[in-house]
Amino acid sequence: MTDDSMQSGPFGALLPVVRGLIVGVIGFLLGGGATVGAATLLGRSAWPAEAAISIGYLFGLTGWLLGVGVWDAWARGWFGLPLRREEVHGWPRYFRFTTDHKVIGVQYLVTFVALFLLAGLFAMLMRVELAAPGRTIMTAARYTHVMSMHGIIMIAVAVAAIIGGLGNYAVPLLIGADDMAFPRLNALSYWLVPPVAVLLVSTFFAGGFDTGWTAYPPLSEVNATGQVLFNLAVITFGLSSILGGVNFLVTIGRLRAPGMTWGRLPVFVWSVFAASLISLTATQFLAAGLVMILLDRIAGMAFFSALRGGAPLLYQHVFWFYSHPAVYIMILPGFGIALEVLTHFSRKPLYAYRWVVGGFLGIVALSFVVWAHHLYTSGMAEYLHGPFMATTELISIPTGLIFLAALGTLWMGKLWLRTPMLFALGFLFNFLIGGVTGIFNADVPTDLHLQDTYFVVGHFHYTIMGGMIFALFAGIYYWFPKITGRLYDEGLGRLHFWWMFITYNTTFIPMFWLGMFGMNRRIADYPPALGPVNLFISVSAFLLGASFLVFVFNMVHSWRRGPQAAANPWRARTLEWQVPSPPPEGNFPSPPQVTGHPYDYGVPGAVHAVVAVAGAAGPGAPVEG
Repeated sequence: MTDDSMQSGPFGALLPVVRGLIVGVIGFLLGGGATVGAATLLGRSAWPAEAAISIGYLFGLTGWLLGVGVWDAWARGWFGLPLRREEVHGWPRYFRFTTDHKVIGVQYLVTFVALFLLAGLFAMLMRVELAAPGRTIMTAARYTHVMSMHGIIMIAVAVAAIIGGLGNYAVPLLIGADDMAFPRLNALSYWLVPPVAVLLVSTFFAGGFDTGWTAYPPLSEVNATGQVLFNLAVITFGLSSILGGVNFLVTIGRLRAPGMTWGRLPVFVWSVFAASLISLTATQFLAAGLVMILLDRIAGMAFFSALRGGAPLLYQHVFWFYSHPAVYIMILPGFGIALEVLTHFSRKPLYAYRWVVGGFLGIVALSFVVWAHHLYTSGMAEYLHGPFMATTELISIPTGLIFLAALGTLWMGKLWLRTPMLFALGFLFNFLIGGVTGIFNADVPTDLHLQDTYFVVGHFHYTIMGGMIFALFAGIYYWFPKITGRLYDEGLGRLHFWWMFITYNTTFIPMFWLGMFGMNRRIADYPPALGPVNLFISVSAFLLGASFLVFVFNMVHSWRRGPQAAANPWRARTLEWQVPSPPPEGNFPSPPQVTGHPYDYGVPGAVHAVVAVAGAAGPGAPVEG
């Protein structure tokens, strides 16, 4: 059978996925069965179901990866066998274990946009339930499960959509590289993600999990088996994040084009570099905490069980030691995209470039010493309150530097208000509210009153959705012509922005009011006096959800039928816009020669790089402002 015939038809395209599923199921049955068999031989009276699930999952995950492509593209070489390489083109390549960073970027992007929409549907269900006091459409237990699913999926989207999707696609192009440093590791990072989604969906068939995305013990040690699936999913996702961090750091450190010094790196690349530092050095703490919970549940240990001498508060320290820096894994690439778009669409050099880079690295350093501001009400020693309040306030300095650099870039600029620019400006507006309201959660006196209220919900959503998600859309619209080779509908893009921006703010601003008047978060019911405000929020949320229909239609329709895009529709200076849209495999005919700064708009004679033109004999065209 030829490659062409293998790819033809949906089954041929999905063959690696089907093969991965079959081998994965076989692996799961072997691992789980062996665990049950061993327990039986050892005289255990009851089947160790959660141990069998955990061990079976390890075998199943291995089988999935081997079946989906690791065996053919990588593992055969470990045994001296020739590797099997397929030349697959068109849409079937998005279902393959491909090593092309551009394909992997699209795989990440489409997967996490789909998960974003799924988590948004869960949010709609939550707002239906909260539209009126009392029970509306679901029990309190089901609401908690849906809320937990919404939370963890949105966290995954925030962590990986930009850095995995747009980072994978754009970073090698921006630095003049032909691919990531470890292409097969890059593919492995992506193909670890589908099992995470399967595990989370499977929690509906295993009693769910009701701990939110934090998985605090003691509840996470005694609740339904769905908690085990949650832990395995997050551990797997953490492994993907760590591998991705290693790959970005090595790629940016070692594969820059000649002349692409650290001082000439595009700001989005710097933001991915900073976020990868955190991914590599902090993620394992969360994974370790979740493994300790599993060991408490399935191996009889007692890390967090107070009844058996454990310390539940220890988990909260471990969890937030990762999870507060993780907020910056989410938001730093968002800053990078916003600044990238602001400078290109203002036709001005990025203001205070070096201070911005210093701000990124300052945030990375300080992010590791602020975690305990989440624990003021946990019972930790009071003498720790002051120091952690001070370090949390301190991190506003590098963050403020970046924000001021964005404003300085806009000042006196020739603003081009296309859809990417609108979303970048929306990012600035929303993140300012998120940053200012964060002060109340950092300060001990106010946090003691606002802890676990809807004020925290409002602040968190202004930081992550108002910041990172708006930046994600800015990036999607900005690089859409490069990724697809087609132009999106500008009118629909602007409609999407204004619809989303207005309804987003009418949804989340009232939550600060609810929090100040005592409405607790993560609950399915509330006092009747808060009903009118909750109804207003629910109606706004439904309208906000509807705005994404415009986005989906625009993206799908434009990808299929949009006008052909030129190589550089934005007339931008960075390297990805100096190659055809979409870029060819290998990106550049020869390594570009970088000779200047990427943002020297308006600087007479400024040249960023000399890029060879495919098929030309000469040195190529200079990239000027």
